[in-house]
Amino acid sequence: IDFDLILENIKDLNSLVGEGISQIEHTPRGARLRRPEPLPLTLYQNGMVVGHGAFRPYQHPGTQQCLQDIMDGYFPSELQPHYPDGV
Repeated sequence: IDFDLILENIKDLNSLVGEGISQIEHTPRGARLRRPEPLPLTLYQNGMVVGHGAFRPYQHPGTQQCLQDIMDGYFPSELQPHYPDGV
């Protein structure tokens, strides 16, 4: 696993979705600026945790696919149903 490449690609993907940029949220009384909630990714020597989910060992096929998506420069396909515009 190329952790340097993963971290570099995560920074690039974050910039694509406008990390730190507020978005307009419409409310019944008008609108307000809101910053999107980040999705934490914690990398360990033997696995990872996405958000507040369970520990996922690197040997698990789903974990390997997630990391491969990131190393290829894409948002992880497993997150697309919940975050169609990226996270």
